[in-house]
Amino acid sequence: MFLLKKIVAPLFSPLSVVIGLMGIGLFLMWFTRKQKTGKILITLATALLLLFSFHAISDRLLKPLEQRFPPLLIDSRAVTSADTSSVKWIVVLGGGHTYDQDLPVTSEISEESLVRLIESIRIYKRIPNSRIILSGGAVFDRYPEAGTMSRTAQILNVPSSDILQDNESRDTEEQALRISSMVGKDRFILVTSASHMPRSVALFNKLGLLPIPAPTNHMVFKKKNIRPDDFYPSSAALGKAERAVHEYLGLFWSKIRNKV
Repeated sequence: MFLLKKIVAPLFSPLSVVIGLMGIGLFLMWFTRKQKTGKILITLATALLLLFSFHAISDRLLKPLEQRFPPLLIDSRAVTSADTSSVKWIVVLGGGHTYDQDLPVTSEISEESLVRLIESIRIYKRIPNSRIILSGGAVFDRYPEAGTMSRTAQILNVPSSDILQDNESRDTEEQALRISSMVGKDRFILVTSASHMPRSVALFNKLGLLPIPAPTNHMVFKKKNIRPDDFYPSSAALGKAERAVHEYLGLFWSKIRNKV
């Protein structure tokens, strides 16, 4: 089931859908008499690509996910220090890595994992006696992602004695199960990307856990001024649309399986 999900899910991403429609349209135009149908599919694919490539559209898709939970500002306006005084654990969900022994660990860890890790360290330094749990197994790699994050955390002066690793989890659902067995009934802060937080919290809640959300790696920002690049298609905007669709599909898949 896990492998099937990893193979099928990308087929529904915006870019895959666009390329699929274009491919079918070109096939119909070149090898069949259904010229009109082929032209319609190519036109539809082009229109979708343009829509997903503008920030105005992709931001609207991603914004509801990212704004579901506010940032965790321990000494400011969101969560007070009193609310976190009894927290023992700061859980970080991995966001990707590629093991390569010929490269420094800072090149192995993905940008998304690095941002999550840095946010967890920021919180860790403000909560006395807390410890960090790094979650992420070896999915399509021979080295677990939690190990890569641990090595990076130690470079950033987090002692190994304050780091625990979940080296087995392959996806968010498995992470929730593994973390629940590690923290028991202890309170914990959950660090992951803002767009990924709604699905993550829902999976933990289903297991009877109430994590304190600490979303990070936001991709949608408040704009005070209009910029020239707002009027041009962008790969960054397309990336936001890909992220939003991925999370909506993940929530749908979890719901139909009664996991959230």
